[in-house]
Amino acid sequence: MSEIQDYPSSLRDPASRKFETFSYLPAMTAEQIRSQVEYIVAKGWNPGIEHTEPENAMDNYWYMWKLPMFGESDVDAIIRECQACHNAHPQNHVRLLGFDNYAQSAGASMVIYRGAAV
Repeated sequence: MSEIQDYPSSLRDPASRKFETFSYLPAMTAEQIRSQVEYIVAKGWNPGIEHTEPENAMDNYWYMWKLPMFGESDVDAIIRECQACHNAHPQNHVRLLGFDNYAQSAGASMVIYRGAAV
C-alpha cells in the first residue's frame, strides 16, 4: 500500500489552506477549465461564478459574481465571465459552480483561479 501524504495546513497561514478537492492539485490550465465548463454545460447545469479573498476561502459565504448564468450553453461566454471576474478581482479565488435544477444543489464546484495569499 502506498504512503498517504499529509497536507499540512494552518488557520494562521492562508496559503496552506485546502478548501476543495481540486485545491490539492496544481492550478488548472485553460484547457482543463474549458473541459470543466463543457462538462457543466453537457450536464445541463446552470453555471455560477463566485469569488472571495484567500483568507476567507474557508468561510461558507463567497461573493456572487453577477447572477447564475441560467440556461447558458455557450462555453466561450461562460469562460469570458470567469475571466472577467478574475480580472476584476485578481487577488481573489474564483470558483465555478454548476447548479443542478433537479437536485437543487451544486453538482460541481471548483476553484478555477487562485488568488495570492496575503
